Amino acid sequence: MTENKRVDLETLYHERPAPGVGLVTLNRPERGNGVVVELVRDLFEVLDAWEPDPSVRVVVLTGAGKQFSAGADLVAMREYLLHELPVRNEPFNARALFPLTQRLLASRLVFVAAINGGATAGGLDFALACDLRIASTAAKLGETYINMGLAPGNGGSWLLPKLVGSGVAAELALTGDVINASRALELGLVSRVVEPEQLLPTALELAARIANKPWRALEATKQALRASWTQDFATAMNTSYQVTDALHRQPDLLEAVEAFLEKRAPRFNQGFGE
Repeated sequence: MTENKRVDLETLYHERPAPGVGLVTLNRPERGNGVVVELVRDLFEVLDAWEPDPSVRVVVLTGAGKQFSAGADLVAMREYLLHELPVRNEPFNARALFPLTQRLLASRLVFVAAINGGATAGGLDFALACDLRIASTAAKLGETYINMGLAPGNGGSWLLPKLVGSGVAAELALTGDVINASRALELGLVSRVVEPEQLLPTALELAARIANKPWRALEATKQALRASWTQDFATAMNTSYQVTDALHRQPDLLEAVEAFLEKRAPRFNQGFGE
């Protein structure tokens, strides 16, 4: 069993609550867990340690306090905007924040966003970049950039239409409306809605079930799903063939087939202790 030791960084803390599972909690509740340079730095530090570690498969991301993430830290943004040009010769924190979405999409790790409260603007984009999203009944979600005189950034303009369709994405982005968890479930923004006290247990249970799947197939499945967003059907089928060919060469497939025929649970070599 993995030792569950909490490690505190400046803007978040992380722990390992179960074999194969990491938990990251954004910990700037006084600023709505806003996405700032320091938070990206701390999260990348965690990912740099966990991505090459075969004993970590799934990461749950959540927020401390009443917000998942309210997006940009407006106090810091105001200070930046008060500078005269050319000091502010590019968008606020763009070079630091924009790589976050790309890092989550490209990682071999599976990310589960446990949306405990508000997830707006860049905070929503952060959640959209995760592979799965579970919401508390207290969650509020919105692509609210337009309310601040901005257009969707951090990948939201690309991710949101793929999850809810172009028409719904346009309505959410052009109105800046904030929707509740039940509406988010109807639209497919989240896959489950649970009571607040059940959010983290539900997310961790789901993460543990996913982490116990054959790890090579887990990574290949994320790769194939992500590739399908940008590939045409023929290219996606070729990707699927390559993935299937590689997995046929692994012992997990034979073990799964034999276990099914013998009516027993498969015994995969998960390597959690490596």
